[in-house]
Amino acid sequence: MKYITHRRFKGDAICGQVNIPALTSLESLNGVIMLGEKALCYEKSENAHQFFAQNEDGEGLKRGQLTQAIQKTLARRDKQYQGRWDRVWDDPVCQKYKRADHEDYWLWNHDWFQADINTLRHIAALVGAKEV
Repeated sequence: MKYITHRRFKGDAICGQVNIPALTSLESLNGVIMLGEKALCYEKSENAHQFFAQNEDGEGLKRGQLTQAIQKTLARRDKQYQGRWDRVWDDPVCQKYKRADHEDYWLWNHDWFQADINTLRHIAALVGAKEV
């Protein structure tokens, strides 16, 4: 599967310390995101979700930007904080992207980080995230 680095990843990887610039194209092999011969992280890891986006459809950069914008907007502790989260909990589109292993706490599942752009745009509009 093709991936793209949607924001610079500088830190510990499976292969050791790396500094991967944004827009770097990557491939996955057996569930591991690779930079050439170097193993970086598992596809379902937090590093994968926060720095790399599936790019099979050529929309990886946009996918990464949208997931980041949605997460940032939902984390903002302002007057609309609870209202944003209420809309997410009540939205049938969002429901299929909630991790089932946390009944009373919302965590996005792996499929959300792979979601199509229209779905992510819907969620971004739902929570008031600005599309980049």
